[in-house]
Amino acid sequence: MSTKRLNLFERYLSLWVALCMAAGLGLGRWVPELTDGLRRMEFGEGSQINAPIAILIWLMIIPMMMKVDFSSIRNAGRRPKGLMITLFVNWLVKPFSMALLGWVFFRIIFSAWITSAEADQYIAGTIILAAAPCTAMVFVWSYLTDGDPAYTLIQVAMNDLIMLVLFAPIVRYLVSGASSLTVPFEVLFYSVATFIVIPLLVGTLLRWQLIRRFGARWFEQDFLPRLGPVTILALLATLILIFAFQSANITGKFLHVVLIAVPILLQVYLNSGVAYGLMRAFKVPYPVAAPGALIGASNFFELAVATAIALFGPGSGAALATVVGVLVEVPVMLSVCAVCNRTRDWFPAEVASAKVRP
Repeated sequence: MSTKRLNLFERYLSLWVALCMAAGLGLGRWVPELTDGLRRMEFGEGSQINAPIAILIWLMIIPMMMKVDFSSIRNAGRRPKGLMITLFVNWLVKPFSMALLGWVFFRIIFSAWITSAEADQYIAGTIILAAAPCTAMVFVWSYLTDGDPAYTLIQVAMNDLIMLVLFAPIVRYLVSGASSLTVPFEVLFYSVATFIVIPLLVGTLLRWQLIRRFGARWFEQDFLPRLGPVTILALLATLILIFAFQSANITGKFLHVVLIAVPILLQVYLNSGVAYGLMRAFKVPYPVAAPGALIGASNFFELAVATAIALFGPGSGAALATVVGVLVEVPVMLSVCAVCNRTRDWFPAEVASAKVRP
């Protein structure tokens, strides 16, 4: 098996993320006036949609959305089992299991260390995190596990479309049911429109127009690679702002950061294990099973953080909980990739070599 060749960003992803976290914490600690000024910049008074983060997320997500060919969904019927398992775990297991784990840990197990109000915020943040399946980084995880890129694309495309409909109601009703917080549906609607609908529409329209004018070959081989640095720089800048806004919480509540990480870690391994186990039980080929487990494990943390900020503010406990998700995302996902690579022999060799073509 050939060694995977990653670009500079992918190879040292943990390092870049750690450096951005440190830079954000330093910015919030040593330049509080600048941080407060950036935090107060909103799209509309009282909207709580932070303008700098929204712009950065657009710069990050739109190029990713341009990679998604939604016409590939028509090929889902060729291997329906893998897709059905992925959707089952992402939308019926993942958010509800996170709500249960959050309630058990923050209301019962950790009740001696956190207040009831903090528990409400942390439950809300972890639910928001779990209700947003990964869109972008899953392509990197799929590559690291020899996943079928065409089928990964189908899985991501279906999740993006379902997220348009289910993300808002799942967040609203699970947060209200597991905590004493009330989620304003209007703010949640604006978050979905800002961080899902707009990037999705812009990315889809740009993809269609550019392919129509210059051809698919130019779009795939020349144009998309040029957008890579834009996405990477936007991601790193977003992390700096997120950690700057949360610097007081992270440095002043380090114990809480550790406590929040516990149910998030359990939920990641639980859902990836359920997805991977079901893939094996239903004899799904390895190149489909591995990405399915990774999608079930990872989160669209950019959307989760932005939504938590829009709903509860950049200094809230809910926002802190989603930021903890960012803290654990990379090392945890690399560990899941390692498990998948070591267990590929669970799947018959003649089946594991099959690929889905768009």
